[in-house]
Amino acid sequence: MSRTHIKSGTEIIGLGHYAPAHIVTNHEIEANLGLDDGWIKRRTGIEERRFAATDEALSDMAIEAGQMALANAGLDPSDIALTILATSTPDHLLPPSAPLVAYRLGLTRSGAIDMAGACAGFLYALAFADSFARVQQKCVLVIAANILSRRINPAERASAVLFADAAGAVVIKPTQRTGAGLIGCELAADGGGYDLIKIPAGGSRNPFHRELSETDTLMQISDGKAVFVKAVDMMATTARSALAAAGHDTNGITHWLPHQANTRIIEATRNKLEIAAERTLVSVEKYGNSSAATIPFTMSLLAAQRTYRPGDIILFSAAGAGLTGGSIVWRW
Repeated sequence: MSRTHIKSGTEIIGLGHYAPAHIVTNHEIEANLGLDDGWIKRRTGIEERRFAATDEALSDMAIEAGQMALANAGLDPSDIALTILATSTPDHLLPPSAPLVAYRLGLTRSGAIDMAGACAGFLYALAFADSFARVQQKCVLVIAANILSRRINPAERASAVLFADAAGAVVIKPTQRTGAGLIGCELAADGGGYDLIKIPAGGSRNPFHRELSETDTLMQISDGKAVFVKAVDMMATTARSALAAAGHDTNGITHWLPHQANTRIIEATRNKLEIAAERTLVSVEKYGNSSAATIPFTMSLLAAQRTYRPGDIILFSAAGAGLTGGSIVWRW
């Protein structure tokens, strides 16, 4: 899907991120699972991750990132017309958390909606936000946040070693700069992998009930190898399609910002796409995998080092539960 024919564009004018203060080291998890020292680092590239405090809710984290992005953008709260919250761990199953986040941020003129897209949630939200900003000529706040520490089964190695808590946010503004913003997009889904990553209970298929096993309310990864193969293929395939739609190849990108699943998935996809390591933005080593939050979190976290400039071409790629994924090419 090419957007270069649209005469106006969009800009990211504000970035924000938040990670809880509590650091959880590999040693703690390895000791709990009976793993050798260094096992997690060797297989995932992760050294530590952040877990939310017991009194911290998803909305609290989202607000921290949102406040930073709004301050960075220098906008009045009344300028935000839409707030999108990409999350798999809302405060409650009902109501959605986005209206509460917008209210607490003082966004009194903003619509607000949750978007559940697992690890690809931020990309879907960004595509929606870009279209809304262009058509309505109004600003959008996109926040991605997750508290996955409360969905981990500490006895299941596949999920316990990977997941973390974090939030990231961007402010999207319409601009008269032709060709700025989203210039290529390829979104994908593979329902054949629906059961590979899941929380079995809590939905309409298996509602909460008294006899429910606690493990059925926690995350399960049934086949890590299949997830690896499908995620790499989905990220690489959609990246090529999005780049082609934008009229670019991997040699033309300034930065590649993949979902921070783990180092093995990032490196396998990078090699498949033949993207130089120095163009790749990575935070997984110190912050782990916070699902949809990883892309905006990493972009904001590394902004001082990378100094994104007008004209930079950024490739975003993600894949996760569902299976859901995609890639976006963004001209800064």
